[in-house]
Amino acid sequence: MSRARPHRHSPSPPTDREGRLAARLGRYARVSGAIAGQAAKLAARRLAGQPLDTAAHAHELKEVLGELRGPLVKVAQMLATIPEALPEDYARAFAELQSRAPPMGRPLVRRRMAAELGPDWRRHFAWFDETPAAAASLGQVHRAQLTDGRLVACKLQYPDMAAAVEADLAQLRLLLQVYRLTERAIDPQNVYEEVAARLREELDYLREARHMALYGEMLAGEARVRVPQPVFEITTRRLLVMSWLEGRPLLDFTTAPQEVRDELAARLFRAWYRPFYNYGVVHGDPHPGNYTVGSEGELNLLDFGCVRIFPPAFVLGVIELYWALVERDRERARHAYRLWGFQELSDELMDVLNEWAAYLYGPLMDDRPRLIDETGSIHYGREVVIRVRRRLAELGGVAPPREFVYMDRAAIGLGAVFLRLRARVNWHRIYLELIRDFDLERLRQRQREALARHGLEPPA
Repeated sequence: MSRARPHRHSPSPPTDREGRLAARLGRYARVSGAIAGQAAKLAARRLAGQPLDTAAHAHELKEVLGELRGPLVKVAQMLATIPEALPEDYARAFAELQSRAPPMGRPLVRRRMAAELGPDWRRHFAWFDETPAAAASLGQVHRAQLTDGRLVACKLQYPDMAAAVEADLAQLRLLLQVYRLTERAIDPQNVYEEVAARLREELDYLREARHMALYGEMLAGEARVRVPQPVFEITTRRLLVMSWLEGRPLLDFTTAPQEVRDELAARLFRAWYRPFYNYGVVHGDPHPGNYTVGSEGELNLLDFGCVRIFPPAFVLGVIELYWALVERDRERARHAYRLWGFQELSDELMDVLNEWAAYLYGPLMDDRPRLIDETGSIHYGREVVIRVRRRLAELGGVAPPREFVYMDRAAIGLGAVFLRLRARVNWHRIYLELIRDFDLERLRQRQREALARHGLEPPA
């Protein structure tokens, strides 16, 4: 009796879930291998007593990250704009990274929309353009029209981004350890914790919608500044639907007449800092791609994923340090740094921090129209950062408070935008207008009430 031969089945094609899992595991391996390999190479050079060519190493690391794409690239870009986060060569290299991920194809877009709004998701729209209007590191934007006629932007998150972010954050620790092997001026632990917290928040599009609504309230009285309106009924944690604001990229206006560039810069300065001094809220991602300009010159603010809410005492510290520099009052400056969270500062360390503060506050103390930076450098603050970092290293280093990270980043990022516009503005007068009626208790109450209205947590 012959034995039946077993039937050979062709291997089944992988399911979407299996495909995503395989891709995710492959990505974890590539990220871990790339960063660990760079760290091992650097450690070997140090053990052998070989001098490190930081420019070459930064270029190698940039090439590795550029191939990986995704959240870690976004993190590297963020670190490049935080003055105290990275040495000069690394900051310069990472600033050149592009964080755009490959766009989702139409079938995946349809599956993702169904996952967020159900299989009948199209019933919410008169039409929906499945070709993305814009793409970035965490998601892509689609133009659509609701059944009531409103034009909207639909920001749809890529699949499995939460897992990708956690994997990349794990590697960020190693990346910062690589940095600590090259320079010890700044302890990056607080930088890591702050960047990680903000990046995790960016994954939650419901939170971003609440941020957007909060900004709509905070800037309601600001002339010619527009904030999209979130459509909460069809917004989820991974799909953000908001009103579509038509406009041209801000950097299209770098060759506009001087008065146009000056007005745009002044409008942006007020839109950025009025929420900070009135509510203790600041936008932590000053990328020029986050703004467009409408047909009547109105400034459109588009992205609210990275928003930092500060304790009111921190805002007071910012103002106190301004007056300390104006009055050359060392004890007032020391008090301001304590309000910021710098503890046990020696006189030498405070002098170094004052040098950095004098540079940042310089345009605010100069009562005349001027460039934000008149040194002639295209890299806002870079030379000052290098000098300050060198002095901090000589004095044993310092750990910047977490709150300091994004406040510093906002100031530097905005300054870079103003330089691109070559704007000449009397920053001093705008600043004094913003802080003229500052009252700490009134800020506390205003912040508490506004956050409660929009379902946001108060700062710790």
